[in-house]
Amino acid sequence: MLRGYESDGRRLEVHQIDDVIAEFERRGYLDDAMLAGQLVTAGVERKGQGRVALTRALAQRGIPRDIIDSALDELPDDDAERALEYARSKARSLTRLDSETALRRLVGQLARRGYNGGIAMSAAKAALAEASSGRGASGVRFVDSD
Repeated sequence: MLRGYESDGRRLEVHQIDDVIAEFERRGYLDDAMLAGQLVTAGVERKGQGRVALTRALAQRGIPRDIIDSALDELPDDDAERALEYARSKARSLTRLDSETALRRLVGQLARRGYNGGIAMSAAKAALAEASSGRGASGVRFVDSD
């Protein structure tokens, strides 16, 4: 990018480019590990992504594999819990479908979020079972108070 940058019709010289890069590194703008950590946090907290999706997103950014592995090592091993939480949020809308279709769709949604097949299947089955067992209940209970 800097090689093609022009200011007042002049391109940057090599030593100027080196100075800019050194300054960016000093300020932490070119820190792959920090970027990977931020992307992992955002992927988990905002998007509910699993390890597969996170790995893919980091690799697409050109982050080296060792830094990706290090960033994912910081992540708690709770893919199953996060997958179940996501599956629960989607399961109620699928209860109108037959069980096989609902399961297939929910597993697909989880897989697209980056959860591996075993985790996606377990989470989908558990969430659909919970949703179907409470199908008639609205979730609101009224009690008499005196």
